Amino acid sequence: MINKTKKRIIISVTNDLLTDKRVNKVAGTLIKFGFDVLLVGRKLPGSLPVNFSFKTHRFKLLFNKGVMFYASYNMRLFFFLLFAKADIFLSNDLDTLPANFLASKFRKKKLVYDSHEYFTEVPELVNRPKIKHIWEKVEKFILPKIEYSYTVCRSIAEIYSNKYNIEMKVVRNIPECELFLKDIKPVFPDATKNKKIILYQGTVNIGRGIEHIIEAMQFVENAVFVIIGDGDIKNLLEEKVKELQLSDKVFFLGKIPFEILHAYTKKADIGISLEENIGLNYYYALPNKLFDYIRANVPVLASKLPEIENIVKTYDIGCFIENHSPEHIAEKINFMLNNEDKIQDWKRNIKKASAELCWEDEEQVLREIFL
Repeated sequence: MINKTKKRIIISVTNDLLTDKRVNKVAGTLIKFGFDVLLVGRKLPGSLPVNFSFKTHRFKLLFNKGVMFYASYNMRLFFFLLFAKADIFLSNDLDTLPANFLASKFRKKKLVYDSHEYFTEVPELVNRPKIKHIWEKVEKFILPKIEYSYTVCRSIAEIYSNKYNIEMKVVRNIPECELFLKDIKPVFPDATKNKKIILYQGTVNIGRGIEHIIEAMQFVENAVFVIIGDGDIKNLLEEKVKELQLSDKVFFLGKIPFEILHAYTKKADIGISLEENIGLNYYYALPNKLFDYIRANVPVLASKLPEIENIVKTYDIGCFIENHSPEHIAEKINFMLNNEDKIQDWKRNIKKASAELCWEDEEQVLREIFL
């Protein structure tokens, strides 16, 4: 039953809602502000049921990838937004923006845009110039007309602000200071017992450095590499693990719902954030996982990319790699795993970083936009 005294915000994404921690946090904040929230996404063949404290709706689509997916999703979303009760539309990323923009114009409703990344510079588009050009046209047409927008880091905000003469604010992907977590015991493969855990969590796509870490595990002893997440290259990486005969050292746990993910993260000895410089989106990345590692008190092995380097260096919470060669990565991993004094220093620094980096501070930006 819709609460007629509350303003309703419809939040839309193209994923299946289960692992989008940023959107879930924003939804929780908006509810705290007194809004009625409806989160709209899509249901994939393997999607698990959602069990959130707010309303959700997931489209079943005939197409789940490619041009036909984006076209059919935006058509379904447009007609849904056209007739659903709403006071504000919150569009997440460029792939939901066409439907939101048109619906907001037809219905004269407030539109807010959350850019989770520098969409037209993601690796999946960088090497596909024709598709990239289409999204650039969409972005160029709509973004200058957007009054309320925010993104994940200062660098990307400045790019959009300068490019389209708009004021884009920054809301970073930082966990809540007070995490309300389910009391669960994480389930790891038996082969991980009594081993140091090197953890990657996030989307399993090109440019994340995952394949280089797998190769590096040939030169790392008494440790395992655990990969949490799913994505376009997961099958290829599983084949690589078999080819290198590393099935006892590299493990894929698949997607884990964000409400229990912290229980897994805090078991790690090293958190990996080795994004490669293959496009401006990765170059300016400030990923969720970096802040998740901080909240879980896990030292970080990171790439020297501007936004990531700024956090890791400012708080001194881990090491950097100089290149992505497997031997070099293994050298850094071995140094971190075998230097107990340094680990304790990093962990002390991480506690300070965790106390200072809180979602509750980011909420103030959302307050300015929505209230």
